[in-house]
Amino acid sequence: MSSTSIGAGSPITPGEPHQERPDTRSALRRWLTDGLTDRTGRHPGPGAAKPVKTHSWWRVMCLTGVDYFSTLGYQPAIAALAAGLLSPFATIVLILLTLLGALPVYRRVARESFRGEGSIAMLERLLPWWGGKLVVLVLLGFAATDFMITITLSAADATAHAIENPFAPSWFHGNEVIITLVLIAALAVVFLRGFKEAINIAVVLVAVFLVLNAVVIVVSLGHVFDNPIVVGDWWGALTAEHGNPIVMVGIALIAFPKLALGLSGFETGVAVMPQITGSPDDKPDKPLARIRGGKRLLTTAAVIMSAFLITSSVVTTLLIPQKDFQAGGPANGRALAYLAHQFLGEGFGTVYDVSTIAILWFAGASAMAGLLNLVPRYLPRYGMAPHWAGLVRPLVLVFTAIAVLITLWFGANVDAQAGAYATGVLVLITSASVAVTLSARRKKQRAAMIGFAVVSVVFLYTTVANIIERPDGVRIAALFILGIIVVSIVSRVQRSFQLRATSVSLDPMALDFVLTDADEFDSIRIIANEPDDGSAREYVQKIAEERRDSGIPQRSPVIFLEVYPSDSSDFEEDLVVRGEAVHGFRVLKVTSGNIPNTIATVLLEIRDLTGVVPNIYFEWTEGSPISNMLKYLVTGTGEVAPVTREVLRRAERDRKHRPEVHVS
Repeated sequence: MSSTSIGAGSPITPGEPHQERPDTRSALRRWLTDGLTDRTGRHPGPGAAKPVKTHSWWRVMCLTGVDYFSTLGYQPAIAALAAGLLSPFATIVLILLTLLGALPVYRRVARESFRGEGSIAMLERLLPWWGGKLVVLVLLGFAATDFMITITLSAADATAHAIENPFAPSWFHGNEVIITLVLIAALAVVFLRGFKEAINIAVVLVAVFLVLNAVVIVVSLGHVFDNPIVVGDWWGALTAEHGNPIVMVGIALIAFPKLALGLSGFETGVAVMPQITGSPDDKPDKPLARIRGGKRLLTTAAVIMSAFLITSSVVTTLLIPQKDFQAGGPANGRALAYLAHQFLGEGFGTVYDVSTIAILWFAGASAMAGLLNLVPRYLPRYGMAPHWAGLVRPLVLVFTAIAVLITLWFGANVDAQAGAYATGVLVLITSASVAVTLSARRKKQRAAMIGFAVVSVVFLYTTVANIIERPDGVRIAALFILGIIVVSIVSRVQRSFQLRATSVSLDPMALDFVLTDADEFDSIRIIANEPDDGSAREYVQKIAEERRDSGIPQRSPVIFLEVYPSDSSDFEEDLVVRGEAVHGFRVLKVTSGNIPNTIATVLLEIRDLTGVVPNIYFEWTEGSPISNMLKYLVTGTGEVAPVTREVLRRAERDRKHRPEVHVS
């Protein structure tokens, strides 16, 4: 069996040393494209490579926790602003949805998509061909919204904590946008230099932050117990404003979608699963120990967050006047920090602010890592992004530029970005719910399918309600989706003449066919044949026509090459060439979604294996050249002969080493 990776450039023929081309790129370009070595194979990005070192599930939980738990820095204030005095009731609804909805969904995602690809990969597998690709592109737009707004919103809230600290310089006030941009720039510098030891930093930040929050909440609950009148005042104001308890529950159900920020950690939780230490007995296709670790991670994080959500909601609602939550108020975007300063003094409050600023800034790092992990997994593999989309530094610069634009657009306002953040989170959770529902349906698990379908409906309602209330998220996501689709179409067209195979394998019979002709006749003549009825008459007629029209000598042996179409939406694929004797004729058979590119790849592989430049013979395709080209772009068929020749021309610049294409 022969198996090699395919690349452009001159062949390495037997006995001929390979000459490396001098690197003429500028220093900046070399720095930006560092690591771009495989120009045709899968390049799933920096987060997809097997980690050098894995970690216990609880340590990895801290990596996703810097995103999930950091929302405590602003979630209670946003909840109070969105639901008012009903914030605790709306938070209870959110917790129920977390533990009974999102958690079961993502535990199943962890079981079925354990390579860090999340729920998007499940939908990709369940929805093949172009429909699946389009769904992935749309979900990538919402994922980009989620992660990008995480970066900008977290930096903006870190800025709010810095500005409201009593020891902050006076010039901080009024310069929120500048400070936020500095934090974003610092984040970019970290990734440009190399993002190392992230988990160790995350463990420290999460541990300190959760302990400080626990102290603030326990002290605040002590004040509530010492002053029970605040409970009476709250309940009196609540009943005066909303009437009876049934009305309160109804309003809470309507208001809770605005609290969706408290669901932000689940997609990140399954994305970091490759970092979890498994067991030596784990199988690559079913790593049971790693899956168990992923489920523990999700469950523990959800329980911890639920406890903090309800207790923080209670103390902030009871102890902070509602007017202080409004824009410009001292508790806006920093409710727990407000209580820390009020009840524990400015010294402890400052420590809390520093801890909050650090974890919020690092939450942006977690989101950046998520983007660098997610985007290269799909777009380059679809042919819908240039090769540099698999590299860290160019992507960091692109994402940083987008973050700067978003910050300027929203003026570093936390409340203004909350809707967009919630939209991205909810769409991803809804898509995950649909994915596990479809998975359960395919596996005929009726009870699971019904349960997940109910969860999907609930999240769909939550998403729609959030979009109606705060349409900014859809507008931003639409811009991301439009940008991704435009870039994808342009890139797919530009890359349509590239070699697409990540590897080529010839089975023993196929290898024997080509080596025999190369050794005995010093020539390899291949006839491209579109399979019809597979009868002996078909092959006899085809070879007679090509010998007559193309001038193939009667005594010269020929080999047929047949490409059987598959999913044309796949851009990169592993090719397996099978040799078969059909009615006494030698036939090479290969399955692929892109016929011309596959033929060119196989020809180059034959050349490199034998040291003989092969000749291939086609007949002209009927129909309009324009319609055939459009057909090629969509279905991978169409005008095969000229496209094959163009792919070969671009892949091999030296005509002496380029396989010859004959058309009659």
